[in-house]
Order: sequence, then C-alpha cells, then structure tokens
Amino acid sequence: MGWVGMRRSLAAAGAVIVLGGAMAACGSSGGGNGGSTASASASSCSKSGIQHLLYKQGVLTVATDNPAYPPWFIKNTPSNGKGYESAVAYAIAAKLGFPKSKVVWVHEPFNKAIIPGPKAFDFDINEVSVTPQRAQVVTFSNSYYPVQQAIVARKGTPIVTKHSPAQLKTYLYGDQNGTTGLTYITTKIQPTKQPKVFDTLAEAGAALEAGRIDALVTDTPTAQYMAGYQLKHPQTVLVAQFPTVGEHYGLVFKKGNPLVTCVNKAIASLQSDGGLTALQKKYLGIYLKFPTIQP
Repeated sequence: MGWVGMRRSLAAAGAVIVLGGAMAACGSSGGGNGGSTASASASSCSKSGIQHLLYKQGVLTVATDNPAYPPWFIKNTPSNGKGYESAVAYAIAAKLGFPKSKVVWVHEPFNKAIIPGPKAFDFDINEVSVTPQRAQVVTFSNSYYPVQQAIVARKGTPIVTKHSPAQLKTYLYGDQNGTTGLTYITTKIQPTKQPKVFDTLAEAGAALEAGRIDALVTDTPTAQYMAGYQLKHPQTVLVAQFPTVGEHYGLVFKKGNPLVTCVNKAIASLQSDGGLTALQKKYLGIYLKFPTIQP
C-alpha cells in the first residue's frame, strides 16, 4: 500500500466550534471564480442562491490531496462517498442542495491549499488544522472534527512503556515540516534533542522504520492507520494519544470567500441532527480505545 500523505478523540463531537477565520467572511473576495463581492446571507444559501459564489456554476468543486488514505477516504477514491472526509463532503453538499452527481473532486496538494492566492475549488477537505497563521491567508470553516495528536514508535523501544512527561523529553522525534504534529513536539513535549524535520510524513515514517528517530507525532486516526497498516507492521505501534488542545480540522476556502457562511450553516445542521456524530462513529469509532497521556 502507499504511504500516508496526510497531516495531521472524538471528544465533544457534538459541539459547534467557531474557529479563527471561520466566521462569515464579508471581505472583497468572492468565490473561486472571482464572482460577487457580497457575503452570503442566511436567505441565499439555497443551491440557486449560491451559484454566483461557486468556482464552476452548477457543481460543487471539492479538493483533497492525492493519495487520499483511510480512514478519511477509502481506496484512494474520494468520489465514492466512503471514509470520514468523503462522507462529510457529500453530507455538506446535500445540505446545500447538491446531489452526489453534482460534486466534482479535484486534486490539490496539502501545502498548496493553504497558501495565499486563487483556488481552483470551492473548498478543500484534507485534515487541515486551523491555526492563526494559516487563517491569515485562507478562510476556514467551522470545525468538522476535533483533533488529538498521538505517538507512533517501533515496538519494543523504550518510549512504548516509558512515556512520562519527563521521559518524553529524552527521545529523538521526527515529523513533516509545517505540521501541527511537529508544532506539538516543539511546544508541548519540548524534547532535549532537536527534532528531525522531513518534507513528507512518508519520509518521517521511513526514518522511524529505519531507527533514525524514536517516534513521530500525528493525529490519532492517521497514527493508527500508519502503525496498523502502512509501516512495517507489526514492528510499529500507536503508543498513546495526547489530550486535546483545542485543535480542529476546518474546510479551506480562498481568503474571504463568502460561501463559507452557507457551508458553516450546513455543518451546524449536521451537528444538530447528529449527522457528524454518526459519521465519526462509523469511520473513526475505533480511535476511542487508545490511552491518553500527558506531554
């Protein structure tokens, strides 16, 4: 199987979280096609009402990275509606009045999605954590998933059993550049050894397999998938996860895109009717079993 290309507990799954940059954006930017400058009002969130905000009229264009891996997507096929993020995207589309046949998926690399500039999509769904820095250059939706970080290590190595806060500081970590996992290592764990930084999570995983680092940190679902299926199983293991620190995934929009107002309404509806909770239980329920430790 291919390597995980992702970044990155089900605590408070029913809460609607308003995140930095996620509220209705009424700035000068329109949709991805440079359309209207007016923000979307509560009465204009029907399928016909948002046409002028869309990247391509008549369809909802949704982006994610390639490859797209479980449990977020199944069989690297975002359009099949299987996997948590694929299912969430289609649930949001349905709330906006778009049937599955009117949802178009496009490939957008993770790092490209979160930089300033035009976007060739309506929104990107790709395990993107909302941070103040990113919110300066893109607009985020409200939360569709609260995130916990977890440790992946080789079986039989000291960190598997010795992971008190003081012990965690003694290990050599590695992670993908620019990720919240790397930020968690440097700001929360604060190890005595400088973490090794890699261009991709795949490279960090390879370094772990080779014993060049002691552990990596990524979101719990991705960590479980890496340890259980992608790295040289059963040589790796998800050691434990850390308490939530208010990290959340948000959909990515072009900065100021007023379509976010209507998407936030759709997310709120999925929160209130139990739709998001049901999808989390279906695709992410196994991640409740891991122990939580303090950094």
